[in-house]
Amino acid sequence: MMKMIGIGIGLVLLMAVFAQITGFGIAYTVDETEYTVITQFGAVQRTVKTPGLKFKTPIETVIKFDRRLLRIDVPTAPMPDRDSQFLEIDAYVRYLIENPRTFLENLRDESTAGLRLGNLAISAIRDEVGLRDRKDIIGGDPITLSDGTITVEPRLSEDGSPSREAMMVLVLERLREDAEEEFGVTIIDVRIKRADFPTAAENSVFDRMRSERSVQAQRLRAEGEEQYLTITADVTRRVRVIKADAERDAQVLAGQGEAQAILILAAALEKDPEF
Repeated sequence: MMKMIGIGIGLVLLMAVFAQITGFGIAYTVDETEYTVITQFGAVQRTVKTPGLKFKTPIETVIKFDRRLLRIDVPTAPMPDRDSQFLEIDAYVRYLIENPRTFLENLRDESTAGLRLGNLAISAIRDEVGLRDRKDIIGGDPITLSDGTITVEPRLSEDGSPSREAMMVLVLERLREDAEEEFGVTIIDVRIKRADFPTAAENSVFDRMRSERSVQAQRLRAEGEEQYLTITADVTRRVRVIKADAERDAQVLAGQGEAQAILILAAALEKDPEF
């Protein structure tokens, strides 16, 4: 009898282990970095936000979501500015899942969230880009210095904040209005990583930059050649002056030497005429 009871308990334990492995167990764990939603036949039963060991019925399913800061890399898209000139905009969105139940019911998973939130971000950015010129979007003013060098100074909005930052604040506000309540998330930030010229326009820009650099290089070479000629002419003049002074001094010294030689010879003849 005891043997049969032991076999029965063993079978129950074996079935419990098998059920746990195959996902029909009664125990599960919740990590500190996770939210857990319990569903039964697709219907949400409850949400678990506290970490630790939890229990459920075998017919319930455990769905976990990351409660840490998540990031969506928005696909690069061409967007026209106020002057109908296109820029390739590459952006990203950072968000937190605040209501896992609403998130599950409307987005299902992070992959779908990336598509939906990414499309909303593209739409919001495109609308703001279409209201501004290229300098506001890029966030800089090109300044040509007196020597021909081009530098870029930050472009500011009317309230004194950087123009691109002011634009993205409006994008963030709109995205929060469109997404947070419906999808159960909190949008933390929206940023533009790159705002580049399209490939066709990029080539013309590079050609213009090369032309400007070529003109600047030729001007610098001409100025250098002028300075070289000026310095060379001055050195040549100094050499001629020094050489003339040296020849003059040499002739004076030679004349003085000959005069002294004659005086010495005359003095010697006076002492000994026969010599």
